[in-house]
Amino acid sequence: MSDIIQLLPDAIANQIAAGEVVQRPASAVKELVENAIDAGAGKIQLIVKDAGKSLIQVIDDGCGMSLTDARMCFERHATSKIRKAEDLFAIRTMGFRGEAMASIAAIAQVEMKTRRHEDELGTCIFIEGSEVVSQEACAADTGTSISVKNLFYNTPARRNFLKSNPVEMRHIIDEFQRVALANPQIFFTLHHDGQEVYHLPGATLKQRIVHLFGNNYNQRLVPVEENTTIINLRGFVGKPEFARKTRGEQFFFVNNRFIRDAYLNHAVLTAFEELLPDDSFPFYVLFIDIDPSKIDINVHPTKTEIKYQDEKAIYAIIRSAVKRSLGRYNITPSLDFDQENSIEHLITPKPFEEIIAPTISFNPDFNPFASEKTSTPREQHPFLRDSGGYKSSSPIPKNWDTLYEISKKETNLQHELHPEESIAVNEQEVSKSTERQLFQIHNRFILSQIKSGFMLIGQQAAHERVLYERFLQQLQNHSGVSQQSLFPQSVTLNGSDFELLRELLPDIRALGFDIREFGKNTVVVEGIPAELNNVGEHELLEHLLEGFKNNMAILKVDKRDNLARSLARNAAIKTGTKLSLEEMNQLIDQLFACETPNQALNGKPVISTFTMAELLERFEK
Repeated sequence: MSDIIQLLPDAIANQIAAGEVVQRPASAVKELVENAIDAGAGKIQLIVKDAGKSLIQVIDDGCGMSLTDARMCFERHATSKIRKAEDLFAIRTMGFRGEAMASIAAIAQVEMKTRRHEDELGTCIFIEGSEVVSQEACAADTGTSISVKNLFYNTPARRNFLKSNPVEMRHIIDEFQRVALANPQIFFTLHHDGQEVYHLPGATLKQRIVHLFGNNYNQRLVPVEENTTIINLRGFVGKPEFARKTRGEQFFFVNNRFIRDAYLNHAVLTAFEELLPDDSFPFYVLFIDIDPSKIDINVHPTKTEIKYQDEKAIYAIIRSAVKRSLGRYNITPSLDFDQENSIEHLITPKPFEEIIAPTISFNPDFNPFASEKTSTPREQHPFLRDSGGYKSSSPIPKNWDTLYEISKKETNLQHELHPEESIAVNEQEVSKSTERQLFQIHNRFILSQIKSGFMLIGQQAAHERVLYERFLQQLQNHSGVSQQSLFPQSVTLNGSDFELLRELLPDIRALGFDIREFGKNTVVVEGIPAELNNVGEHELLEHLLEGFKNNMAILKVDKRDNLARSLARNAAIKTGTKLSLEEMNQLIDQLFACETPNQALNGKPVISTFTMAELLERFEK
């Protein structure tokens, strides 16, 4: 029997490796930008088209490459970062495995121009599917420019698995943000389809955070700094009141390398204990500087996982440092009575001779009991604005005594019908209809009497169900009604949320939003759904996108269902809201008109029924 084990050709081996290293356009962006950083670049330009499917171009002003190095960089396991196995435990560079360029060249058409500072001419190489098509000398700027075209052109199955352009662009922005945060001293730009998405000059870390996420983050940041013999920790955490409902703005960097670590993330969340609700996640950008010999970063091809020698000590340091910073800068503002700018130093007393006694003038003929008409305009009297034709200028209504009698009778009527409700129930008006008597309990539940007993309805869950089905129908029929704003509001989002909004814009407009794009990462809201006219535009959009991302991470539902759920949860009346009798009746009528009235959006029941038999059994024991 002949031998059956063979060495794979390089082209096939590179395609296999590319499956791990280059999973989507964002993976290629990460590898190319990190190579530019390792080359010592002070300015990096990222240009993408069709969310990286057609073109990914990275231009840097780094050290460049020689003729031989330019050709060698596309070979498997070719790297300038390490020479022997021991070097793996002294790595300070972003790359070291020597797989990225070979993997990218195996599944795309790659053109590279590069020139060193000391060379007069550069090198231009064109590679297609791991095969070198051409290599020649050319005029080129100092540094390197790499263009990756038609990603996955020769692996159509992998290309078919790519998501829509807005989704892939969000992943590219995520990778770009991580690299830009780790290197605030470098000038970065990002262009997508001819439009500039980011323009980030070299700055401090705080300035870079503000440039990436928006000016409103300037007041949200709490500095963290701790130096120990194990690690040095620095960075910023967000104030608890600005925590979001979804993950995505949590950044850990170890020796300037972005990592994912659930254990260290738990250390930060523990520091926020009792300051955040269970379903909220704080913003943080934290940098850990540690001896490379005490960690192992050769764990995964993406290099986002690290193993530590003393993980528990690092956990304790992070937790205590974040907790101390929150206590020092955020939670309790201090009053310093000894500071120079205290109030006694702000007031300069005048000399006694310069003090002038105040003068008081009055009208000796003024009679407060005169019956003359006052000159105060009628609309300024609070009792006259909605008086329904009442013409008297007196602020006290003529029928004040009858109002008291009516109120007294209604209160007595409630106590006669249900004396025990004065303790356990938040009293409401008794329905004039004998068919339905409604009470609101603790501004949370609606109690309704039925023939067999009574039922309890969760008011927030009920309203969420009503709005969810209404929004679903509007999405299907494009029938959302818009309430036009008197003064249109501009809303600026971070790059990732802006791309998500662009993806959802057709469906959002179907719900009644009147939104148009207005410059970089900014939209103008000219109208919102008529049901939501009491909600701020910025808050509404932010919560809508947060809810959508949260549902996307937890639930496996389609885009429209997700959008309807998110908007319903944000627009529904919340637990603790006091309802009138008319509002309770309307909510119950709308609930029972739903297709599935007894199922909340979280899958739990909306209604619980208690029969007379159950009550009698409880009280007759």
